[in-house]
Amino acid sequence: MTIEDVFKLIEGDMNRVNTLIQSSLHSEVVLINQISQYIINSGGKRLRPIIVLLSANAFNYASKENGEYDITLAAVIEFIHTATLLHDDVVDESELRRGKDTANELWGNAASVLVGDFLYSRAFEMMVGVGQMKVMEILSHSTNTIAEGEVLQLLNCNDASTTEERYLEVIHFKTAKLFESASQLGAVVAGQDEAVEQAMARFGMHLGTAFQLIDDVLDYSASSDDMGKNVGDDLAEGKPTLPLIYAMSHGSDAEAEMIKNAIEQGGLEQIDEITRTIHDTGALDYTRKVAREEADQAIAQLDIIPDSDYKEALITLANFSVERSF
Repeated sequence: MTIEDVFKLIEGDMNRVNTLIQSSLHSEVVLINQISQYIINSGGKRLRPIIVLLSANAFNYASKENGEYDITLAAVIEFIHTATLLHDDVVDESELRRGKDTANELWGNAASVLVGDFLYSRAFEMMVGVGQMKVMEILSHSTNTIAEGEVLQLLNCNDASTTEERYLEVIHFKTAKLFESASQLGAVVAGQDEAVEQAMARFGMHLGTAFQLIDDVLDYSASSDDMGKNVGDDLAEGKPTLPLIYAMSHGSDAEAEMIKNAIEQGGLEQIDEITRTIHDTGALDYTRKVAREEADQAIAQLDIIPDSDYKEALITLANFSVERSF
């Protein structure tokens, strides 16, 4: 199964999710409509809502009574994700997102933060309608953990002593947590037991970790057009990602000092030399290896669920997370 096959498998459900997203974005405040529509329609992969749908369908949720909550929760997950993007771009002072000007670049920081708040609160309005306390528990905990991850990342910025363990903790909090919730929610609405729920949660956590690690690789190996952001953005912001951490510990003293100074000061003055060091030390290969291990752990969690096209699609998604070039 290819990633295109995955998209085709849930095309009908995703059309319903997109219709719900559009209708739920409406506000009487024109600026909220403008910014919300701009960021939601800016070309994201919609991986997190896709995971909700695949997870729920893996347990035949579509054939159950009240078979609409997977659609609602897929939209909720996308709103939460979009809210985090709006806030991230303000914190990082980013100018590009998915190859387009960021909302804060076009409308300013204040408007971006406030519209992010609107999307968060709209997401919680929608999840209340599902009427399941377990859903509220998962998503409220998830958003709280993501906020903690943002603060952890802030603490690590410009800190060249950040370890691989500390960096992976940031990934688990900031990125993987929403993947984890998306996967678990599909099992929850389908009425699965705790063992299956937790297996699906672990699937999402490992998948999200693999996905972010490959983003770290692409920051030094893909073009700006492919990534939709500027090459070296993480380094410019002083973020010590895994390729940098590995290159510092495996390069020469002079190379380690160069990377250390770049992280502590931010900026891209020596980006060519640093990129060369990252390649020469095998940092990208190492990061890909860690990502592959995470994807394999994700796939292993699926042993607990019955074989189906949707299970195969989840496996394909895990493989795509480490094989992609964008």
